[in-house]
Amino acid sequence: MNHSTINPSAIPVGIVGIGLMGSSIVTCMLMAGHPVTAIAPLPVDLTTALPRITEQLQKAYQEGLLTKQPEEYLSALTITQDYGLLKDCRLVIECIIEDLEIKQAVFAKIEAVVAEDSIITSNTSAIPISVLQSSLQSPERFMGLHWMEPSHTTRFLEIICGDLTHLQKAEWVYELAPLWGKEPILVKKDIRGFIANRLMYAMYREAFYLVENGYASVEDVDRACRNVPGYWMTLVGVFRWMDLTGLPAYHTVMQDLFPTLNNQTQVPKLMDDLVQAGGKGIINGKGFYDYTPQEAQLWKQTYEAFSYEIRQLALKYPADVVSRKVDAKEKPE
Repeated sequence: MNHSTINPSAIPVGIVGIGLMGSSIVTCMLMAGHPVTAIAPLPVDLTTALPRITEQLQKAYQEGLLTKQPEEYLSALTITQDYGLLKDCRLVIECIIEDLEIKQAVFAKIEAVVAEDSIITSNTSAIPISVLQSSLQSPERFMGLHWMEPSHTTRFLEIICGDLTHLQKAEWVYELAPLWGKEPILVKKDIRGFIANRLMYAMYREAFYLVENGYASVEDVDRACRNVPGYWMTLVGVFRWMDLTGLPAYHTVMQDLFPTLNNQTQVPKLMDDLVQAGGKGIINGKGFYDYTPQEAQLWKQTYEAFSYEIRQLALKYPADVVSRKVDAKEKPE
């Protein structure tokens, strides 16, 4: 598919659930040029979503991500509680709580009104796609779309096929994703946690092991993450990193190190103790670090600013950066 020939304005998108992440997905779709119908399952979303989306568009405009005034993007947005207004949407994205029964009830409402060839997706990060699609009348047009917050600035997006998903339909979404500023991952076989979470949670588990067993502090583990994988991961992934730094050394280390890595299956005690004590991180100032309200707000603002800055840096080094340079050198004078 030639991205330059795709007209997003001809592809209406529906989004069901406009809390924090749902709102940023709405913002992402509006920035790409799609008409958006946003369904508010909770009445409170009718009052909170529009200010949040407006603020995100204004910030994106200030950062140079938009070519038009935020008001022009908002003119393509309809916020409603009426599922019937999804009838013309070619793509619907569900973004509600991680509850199987509630999600399945929402899918039934969506299927009752959209066209037979409309694609239905879920933003789940925990429930297998094959389980979610089992209740649909047309499971072949269902797949997962796993985003990273804030959805309108981050480049991450996983497109996950369930056992019954038609790969061709997933590939259509895969071709759309670059219009949304994404560098998509197509997960062709359903697996719990998908790709990114499986990689990340393996690292989380080892991080807990190191802290709980006295090898390092929380601060030092975070420092190691920032200055080793954090140093190169925006440019390359784990496999190209090993290519760049020499395969034999990794082969030798794997033989020695793999048998010593943590493989526990229970929630780490440090995490369990924090959550049982009511810790929620910056939401209430209680986490692996303690935060005053001012510190929590500043960390939130700092992460937002960082997400824009790291995006600009990453866009200078796309996945095919070397191929582009080789092609440029090979062009005749």
